[in-house]
Amino acid sequence: MEKTPSYFVTREAPARISAMSRETKLIVVVRDPVTRVISDYTQTLSKKPDIPSFESLTFKNRTTGLIDTSWSAIQIGIYAKHLDNWLQYFPMDQILFVSGERLISDPAGELGRVQDFLGLKRIITDKHFYFNQTKGFPCLKKAEGSSKPHCLGKTKGRTHPNINPEVVQRLRDFYRPFNMKFYQMTGRFFGWDD
Repeated sequence: MEKTPSYFVTREAPARISAMSRETKLIVVVRDPVTRVISDYTQTLSKKPDIPSFESLTFKNRTTGLIDTSWSAIQIGIYAKHLDNWLQYFPMDQILFVSGERLISDPAGELGRVQDFLGLKRIITDKHFYFNQTKGFPCLKKAEGSSKPHCLGKTKGRTHPNINPEVVQRLRDFYRPFNMKFYQMTGRFFGWDD
């Protein structure tokens, strides 16, 4: 098993992985692209507090509302474009898309889908999780007799900055057609356009 968030968006990755093994099963965790771009910005901001404002990075032209698609944080959320690249090398039945939102709201259910996809017996259930109110994420309970549960690290679950609702709506409008295409391609409705 190998993992990194950048594989899905790296143009050369599908060909390289296919050259290693055409039977590889791929699991891709996706989340609402608007939330994801804000999260990406929040992470960068925590490392570089002097970066430009979210709004100035989002727009090529604020007056016209033209989104700056050259900003990598915007590019990453155009999932349909990245999936097109992967489908040149792997059939859809070798790719499982996991909902980042459902990993939070129903971790056992979403991991059940992963276990099924991998042909594994369903072992992970609701009893393996508890919700950490402080983090806002579920934590994995350790085996009996073990010490602390495993929760996401301190860099996860940062509070997002307040973003102007008009900017958020403009991003929703921008991503909507890409999301619709992605839903069609995957056969799964993720509900990001509500």
